[in-house]
Amino acid sequence: MESMLEGLVFVVAAVCALTMGFAIQRGATCTVAAVEEVVQRGGTGRLIALMEASVWVAGGLLVADRLHWLTHVPVGYAVSAWTFIGAALLGIGAFVAGACVFGAIARLGSGDWAYAVTPFGFYLGCLSVSAVFAPTPAQTLGTSPVFLVAPSATVSVVVGFVAWRVAAPLIKHRGMLGALMGMRLWSPHAATIVIGLAFLVMLVLAGAWAYTDVLADLARGMVHSLGARVALLMCLLTGAIVGGWTAGRLRVTRIRAAALARCLIGGVLMGWGSLLIPGGNDGLILVGMPLLRPYAWAAFATMCLTIGTAQSVQLWLAKRAQPAWRPGLHP
Repeated sequence: MESMLEGLVFVVAAVCALTMGFAIQRGATCTVAAVEEVVQRGGTGRLIALMEASVWVAGGLLVADRLHWLTHVPVGYAVSAWTFIGAALLGIGAFVAGACVFGAIARLGSGDWAYAVTPFGFYLGCLSVSAVFAPTPAQTLGTSPVFLVAPSATVSVVVGFVAWRVAAPLIKHRGMLGALMGMRLWSPHAATIVIGLAFLVMLVLAGAWAYTDVLADLARGMVHSLGARVALLMCLLTGAIVGGWTAGRLRVTRIRAAALARCLIGGVLMGWGSLLIPGGNDGLILVGMPLLRPYAWAAFATMCLTIGTAQSVQLWLAKRAQPAWRPGLHP
């Protein structure tokens, strides 16, 4: 009976991983793309979607805790200088690679095979971080303030948020039919929420399962449930490939040495940053921030600021490199 239950849990987790991979191709989870939207177009749609996904995860963790389903309680850390150094490295690494850890999966699912070396670079970063930086161990914190909310308040907040989220499109489009007609199937915002919910279910069922967690544990010599976690990673990647194919984005891209070097170096930098914070892009947005951990909010803000600064400098240099127009120079 116990083995059947474990098998059922794995099947549900695998379906969530497939769904999450599929949604990554349509969602707005890549922090590089979200910051780029702000820098180049002044838009905040992707960042708002990320914040809402974080809110959904927070509500789900509250419910799971109240029902005693949360057997793997995520650890929090104190804010230190390493938090900001690691976040800056995480941002630089994402900028260099052209995608964060979420975005790398999406790029792989679109046929950009150079991003296959990003996880390898991340692993190398996890292996070498102590030798390069010799960081002091991160100080862990106690229970998240989210779990200290009174049960009655928990129900009120979660039910209120879900009711508002369901009622808003009904009011806007004047009824269920109008809401359904007005919705864009797999819009980036909706897909991002699906990613957050799928991540939540997998966190409750399987604990820390993300490929960045697997690589970090491997670098530490920890191989607990390695086979199952690798299988979930394969499901995630399969979902991303299927999602890329159905979205018409699957184009096999020629692998160039420069792209390989960029993805590898970016992976190493992100590996360093993730262990110094500690926490990767996915862990900050979908675990630390929903649990109102100050280190996660500080790290994510620093990461976004770093990426935004690098993109702004790159844009400025590109404009400077353009030849100035002079009369008679062009017909």
